[in-house]
Amino acid sequence: MLALLARLRISTRRAPHSVSTAVSLLRRHGTGRAISYTAVKGYPTNVLTLDQAQEDGDVVDSGRVKPEHAVISTFDLFSIGVGPSSSHTVGPMRAGKIFITDLQELGLLDRVQTIKIVLYGSLAATGKGHHTPQAILLGLEGSDPETIDCGTIPSRYEAILTNKSLHLGGDRRIHFDMDRDMLWRWDQVLKTHPNGMRFSCFDADGGLLATNEYFSVGGGFVVNEKTKVDENLFYKGVDKRVVHGARLHQTHQAEEGDPIHPSKDDDPGHPPYPFDSGNSLLALTRKHNLTIAQIVHDNERYFGLSEQDIGDKLMRIWAVMDDCIRTGVSTTERTLPGRLKLRRRAPMLYRRLMRGFYPGIGIPATHLIGANMSAGAVDAPDDMKVDQGIEDRSVSPPRSGSSRAPVVTGSFDHAVLPVPPRRTNIPAVDFLSCYAIAVNEVNAAGGRIVTSPTNGAAGVIPAVLKYVVEFVSDDPEKSIKTFLLTAAAVGMLFKRGSTISAAEGGCQAEVGVACSMASAGFAACMGASPETVLQAAEIGIEHNLGLTCDPIDGLVQVPCIERNSLGAVKAITAAQLSMASDGVYRVTLDEAIEAMRLTAADMSVKYKETSLSGLATTVKIPLTVPAC
Repeated sequence: MLALLARLRISTRRAPHSVSTAVSLLRRHGTGRAISYTAVKGYPTNVLTLDQAQEDGDVVDSGRVKPEHAVISTFDLFSIGVGPSSSHTVGPMRAGKIFITDLQELGLLDRVQTIKIVLYGSLAATGKGHHTPQAILLGLEGSDPETIDCGTIPSRYEAILTNKSLHLGGDRRIHFDMDRDMLWRWDQVLKTHPNGMRFSCFDADGGLLATNEYFSVGGGFVVNEKTKVDENLFYKGVDKRVVHGARLHQTHQAEEGDPIHPSKDDDPGHPPYPFDSGNSLLALTRKHNLTIAQIVHDNERYFGLSEQDIGDKLMRIWAVMDDCIRTGVSTTERTLPGRLKLRRRAPMLYRRLMRGFYPGIGIPATHLIGANMSAGAVDAPDDMKVDQGIEDRSVSPPRSGSSRAPVVTGSFDHAVLPVPPRRTNIPAVDFLSCYAIAVNEVNAAGGRIVTSPTNGAAGVIPAVLKYVVEFVSDDPEKSIKTFLLTAAAVGMLFKRGSTISAAEGGCQAEVGVACSMASAGFAACMGASPETVLQAAEIGIEHNLGLTCDPIDGLVQVPCIERNSLGAVKAITAAQLSMASDGVYRVTLDEAIEAMRLTAADMSVKYKETSLSGLATTVKIPLTVPAC
């Protein structure tokens, strides 16, 4: 229980705005780590105005201290969650869950009468469009991003607003007024990170029981303080007691361990193949004659997983990705939620691609490897059953031609005659676009998603991997494992060397990183050498540098959905270019990651998921005025 004091600041003061005397405690944790705790000194603290944040280097610290190596678990980088945002939805839900779990373990939950929530910076600026309130409140009710029933989120949130009642941890019901108890400080930024939030709970007399600040740093990861890392920076969970030690700390030297026979007496945070850069990763592959995927696989074994566990988890991730694509192309919903009323395109694109095929004859490769068997299948609507081989006599066979002639625009009395409209026939591009758009439309609607490495960029990696499985691979299961493990290694390098948070680096930190990861995965599945794989990753990020995040109306829809489509196409182009270059290149992946970090530090906060400029301000949103 004493370890929780490092995560929660506890006060016995009677008034919520008074200042208590600082009390310092030093205790020894069960693992031998020293845990320090300081009581609340003031309230609020650590706040910058938006103008100060723009000039303050602490928001994106160009000289920050980095962990000794980049290795985290693949299953923390790729995690199952809900849309539409990893930093604004998944992270805040985890933060709420952690806060309420700490209160339960400290025995404070039964005394809680009121909870106050304050959102800062980017979380406040675009939180409504990113479903941040829903995420936090359902997290406080005890829900987890991986297991929550996505279909119940809107109704549960509406019930909280209507009844003004919050069921903390599923155990204690308190009064909660959204207008009074959730504050939006979009013009203020906490110094640790732009995505800051503060939770405070009070007893019946108004005394502050506990308060804590959390920061959603991208990809669903949550940290607590700038200098002291909470559990979730290197793994995604709630209770560190059930997590293998190697996933909890990164304060050791980047020296190699024993990949086959790790000793229980060894440093639990010492993976067999630690790497902190692309160059060190390449050195490991040469020294041990291993592929990048094999390096990452052996590191996962040191995290307490067997080979069977690793394989099952990778196939589970792919199953959710594949089901997400299937849900996106088979939905009967015509528009996405939000004021934009954006029309869904994935079902139409998929039907266009399937035109001319006999339904029910072809069997998707995923069924051969049992990927869909490891996750609950999503029932398709009746009008899509024909695409899955289900007999429906009421559906008439598709006609091969169009029922009407195309309309030609232009004058026929001109020296340059008009060109009749025609549809392009580039199947690879069309399938990639369809898959990516399908995933991101599911994400925009708040559906089940795999954070890869973020939700805003969740369509790139599944689209490229789906294309590999369906059209390239002779051994889909091996390709899935190779792709995900290789992509994870590249994602780890970006997470250590730069950022995967749009609130820190714009969209280059999301779609740019996802494109780089997918490029590496595709090249690995094509048999490229480790050096060529990292070259593909470098090309993938180099041509996304400076990409801004300016979502219209704060929704993860425009330009996010189409941008994933282009990111998937660009990923394969980057991989093909690297494989055709015969090892000739000038820019390394490490140099590109550093360039991305510097670009992020220089980028205006207006282009970092705040919707304060760019498309978010130039595109006008029509308003619906009710009749008088």
